[in-house]
Amino acid sequence: MNLKIRLTILNFIEFAVWGAYLTSMGTYLAGVGLASTIGWFYSVQGIVSIFMPALMGIVADRWIEGQKVLSLCHALAGLFMIGASLYAYSAGDAVQFAPLFSLYTLSVAFFMPTIALGYSVAYAALEGAGYDSVKAFPPIRVWGTVGFIVTMWVVDLCGLQATPGQWMVSGCLSLVMAAYALTMPRMPIKKGEQKTLAEALGLNAFKLFLNPRMAMFFIFAMLLGVCLQITNGFANPFITSFGAIPGYQDTFGVQHANILISLSQMSETLCILLIPFFLSRFGIKRVVLIALLAWVLRFAFFGMGNPGSGVWLFVLSMIVYGVAFDFFNISGSLFVNQETDESIRSSAQGLFMMMTNGLGAFIGTVVAQQVINHYVFFPQAAGASGAEVIAGWQTCWYIFAAYALIVAVLFAVFFKDGKKPDKASIAH
Repeated sequence: MNLKIRLTILNFIEFAVWGAYLTSMGTYLAGVGLASTIGWFYSVQGIVSIFMPALMGIVADRWIEGQKVLSLCHALAGLFMIGASLYAYSAGDAVQFAPLFSLYTLSVAFFMPTIALGYSVAYAALEGAGYDSVKAFPPIRVWGTVGFIVTMWVVDLCGLQATPGQWMVSGCLSLVMAAYALTMPRMPIKKGEQKTLAEALGLNAFKLFLNPRMAMFFIFAMLLGVCLQITNGFANPFITSFGAIPGYQDTFGVQHANILISLSQMSETLCILLIPFFLSRFGIKRVVLIALLAWVLRFAFFGMGNPGSGVWLFVLSMIVYGVAFDFFNISGSLFVNQETDESIRSSAQGLFMMMTNGLGAFIGTVVAQQVINHYVFFPQAAGASGAEVIAGWQTCWYIFAAYALIVAVLFAVFFKDGKKPDKASIAH
């Protein structure tokens, strides 16, 4: 089979695993009385991303071929996710936080490294076949977003977005991915060289912090990472909360929040294809600035919209999400790949994941949970009306928009752009 088609299938399944639960999990948790812990289920993805992607990247760089590490991680992630689903079904409305959270945490601990590993496997395969990864990878990666959308729709239309069935779908797909990853081209590891202890452990990636430009990029990667999981965790509960107001109960958004939110991922599929043009024309600094401004609009449109007459603002929020997410996550991954030596690329990708989906996402979801508890969940528990709850949500979205704007201004001032990528630098 053609290499690009094989990598397309790889990306499709990889992100289908995540799409099955990432945007709807909060609604299930709120429905079983765990609304105040939603942030922990999302922030734990950040906690494990602080060390697991880097650790698995080191293993792939130094000891075990990357496609085998990818397979092992998916196998373990899938088994633990199926375990979480079975426990939640058996417990019903009496589900307890500790056992559910423990099984879920073990699953995401092995899933989160697979994103960076998948990128590394794809880059190595493409470059080994003589392709330019900056040009060849985005059209492949876009099918990962399609996979994410497909499982979002499946979970919604099958009535699973408020049930633990979403985790069963994810776990089963992870096991499929574990088998498929073994069919990928071998990702060579570096052997036979004299290495220092730091090199043997893959710690060379941290030397990137000695480069002022790369250090600044990773710091801002963490600050921007704060935004990444907020809407994934809270957009679905926010939109469905309009159901407490009679005028919105039967709107499409309240009834099918996941499908409405999937417009965000549809936007991604288009925006990914724009990345090679924008990176080559404007450079990494301007591309990240565009992403940050898109985050401002993402949050602000949520604050201004509703699933009735203001649904067009929700739609605009979904459209700008593609720019917000891809112009940073995918462009950042490509930037790191271009700026690092091939001997530490898996470790460098793991470091990038640690700063964004690790430290950044952890801080963002924990703080966002506290903000939303204060303005939404605590008043709701105290008997606030539906309109008062929605007003609380709006305040939260405006706070998040203000944060993204501040980070954008700081990035514009402090990050120094290099030369725009040309063929020589891309081949670096």
